[in-house]
Amino acid sequence: MYDTVLSFPSHSVYTGHARQIIVSRNIVVGLRRDVNMVSSYFTLLIVLLIVFVYTKHTVARTKPYSKPKSSINDYFADKGRPLLQTREYDANFWMNRGMTDLGRRLKELENPIVGRAKNIVFFLGDGMSIATVTAARVHMEQSSGRAFPDGNASLTFENFPYTGLVRTYCVDKQVADSACSSTAYMTGVKANSGTLGVSGAVRENDCKASLDSKNQVDSILRWAQMAGKSTGIVTTTRVTHASPAGGYAHSANRGWESSAPDDCLDIAQQLVTQSPGIELDVILGGGRQEFLPKNMNGNREDGRDLIAEWKVRMMKNHQMYEYVKNKTELSDVNLKDVDKLLGLFSMSHMSYTGTKEVERDEPSLSEMTMAAIEVLRKNENGYVLFVEGGRIDHAHHQNLAHMALSETIAFSRAVDVADTVTDPEDTLVVVTSDHSHTMTINGYPSREDKIVERVDRGGESYSILSYANGPSAKFHKYQKQPSKYGDKFDLYPSLVPMSLETHGGEDVAVWARGPWAHLFVGSFEQNVLPLIMSYASCIGPSKGKCSDR
Repeated sequence: MYDTVLSFPSHSVYTGHARQIIVSRNIVVGLRRDVNMVSSYFTLLIVLLIVFVYTKHTVARTKPYSKPKSSINDYFADKGRPLLQTREYDANFWMNRGMTDLGRRLKELENPIVGRAKNIVFFLGDGMSIATVTAARVHMEQSSGRAFPDGNASLTFENFPYTGLVRTYCVDKQVADSACSSTAYMTGVKANSGTLGVSGAVRENDCKASLDSKNQVDSILRWAQMAGKSTGIVTTTRVTHASPAGGYAHSANRGWESSAPDDCLDIAQQLVTQSPGIELDVILGGGRQEFLPKNMNGNREDGRDLIAEWKVRMMKNHQMYEYVKNKTELSDVNLKDVDKLLGLFSMSHMSYTGTKEVERDEPSLSEMTMAAIEVLRKNENGYVLFVEGGRIDHAHHQNLAHMALSETIAFSRAVDVADTVTDPEDTLVVVTSDHSHTMTINGYPSREDKIVERVDRGGESYSILSYANGPSAKFHKYQKQPSKYGDKFDLYPSLVPMSLETHGGEDVAVWARGPWAHLFVGSFEQNVLPLIMSYASCIGPSKGKCSDR
């Protein structure tokens, strides 16, 4: 503090005024000084704030990325929902949808169809586990590019009114192969792994025991033939492969497709020379190599051309027959004029759906199913048709999850064909699988994550679909491995290295519609399947037990 002094005489009249002036001036000077100090402090504060913001921004740009810690919440869906799915936020949506479904179920249960099944179409998705069905449904919806009326897609057979669970183990194995399971669902008798059309008294490779008539068991195809019905098999595998072969062969080894030891007949030979094979009205699938000699690029070592022999038998029996090798030839056949139809569309298994990786001009499973029904439906006594989507299983064995889903969707389309062109009042349609696989649906993917892709969330990356074992394990990767042949051939991760992925031992599902479809509910053994079908149609073991219906 300092003062400016004015000189006035002592005791002057101006003395008091002077003091007031001095004080006032001191106040003004002080105020100016305080304002200047505040202004300086405020300016300094602004400068410091600017420096702080600039420094923080600079550090943020130069600071290396630090991976955030994962929490359980990071794994759950965090993406925006599509507009059509926002209705799922409304409780009324679920209540209304649930009550509609309840009403439909009550109506179906109140009025089950109990008339005799004139026709049976038996669909088998080889290796079609419940996880496969779920994943295929999701994949179908995600790849369709359209919204479904109720907000969710369904495979055709998932809309059937009755569903059950089937226990698939063999007599000697916890986990079934396609041979023992085929014997169970075709004949009503469980068998040992690797054997076809024989009881558990026959061990694998025991040719002598398989020749004993008391160890041989008849199939639903034979029951139907004995009842005067037409019969057929359709498959995307070789027609001599395990699943269809359970309907017509008696073999101690499923691998004896074109040759067998001792006095045993190979499976191809049984198909075209023995009952019930020779009496089948429709045979469509792959596997020409099993019927042709080696000098015709076949596998047969006995020099026989079984296709030519089949034609000769048809002519001798005065049958109107056709043998076709491709889709074009099949399309040219007037099916209404054909009594017997043999189609072998590839040397081995038919191509994967939509890929034609081996041969061209092959009919789809849907087209083969339609052709078979056209031939069989001419019989006034009805028919029994077995249809297999066999390459679902093959894709799983190779850890080709995407391909397995595509095959399952194609299988569903074939079911849709049969469901559309047949009448539920007189045709029983049954859909099931022979065994499971080790594929699972993993983690907590959002509803919008593509099920055939991977998830990157919470600092971790994983494939939504993966296997417990298989050939891909050797790569030690947790995401699918891209293929130069396209997305369907991408290799999905597996844990335990094996040359081929294995089957799974859990139960599989069964779906049914038509006469007595309400019997396919609950949990039951696989061998019960053909027994229910025989009861519905009054054939085989149930002949004479349902004549009043």
